[in-house]
Amino acid sequence: MQKYENGKIVTGCVTGIEKYGIFVGLDEFYSGLIHISEISSNYVRNISDYVSLGETIKVRVMDVDEENYHVRLSIRDLDYRVNMKDRSKVVEVGRGFDPLERRLDDWIHDKMKEISKKK
Repeated sequence: MQKYENGKIVTGCVTGIEKYGIFVGLDEFYSGLIHISEISSNYVRNISDYVSLGETIKVRVMDVDEENYHVRLSIRDLDYRVNMKDRSKVVEVGRGFDPLERRLDDWIHDKMKEISKKK
């Protein structure tokens, strides 16, 4: 578990986006909220213009609630982009379970022969 202190810059994963702010998972215990007022010094019309779900970002710790494991965060005046791959997207391949399905009957047949030899 990481110790969070006011002013410290840490990384987290965007776990939710609402009209009022961005939810960020910091570790297995702590999560935080970036209120819409802490996103930019300019007017924020659409939060999704700044971050996307699953994106890893840098955040500044503004306040820590140790009792509830909650952190108030900010990305205002911060270069918050992290050069990491988006953790939420899974790329599917066209084959899926087809190769396993084709081999399943052979594996069952081989195993049945092996079992019958042991008897």
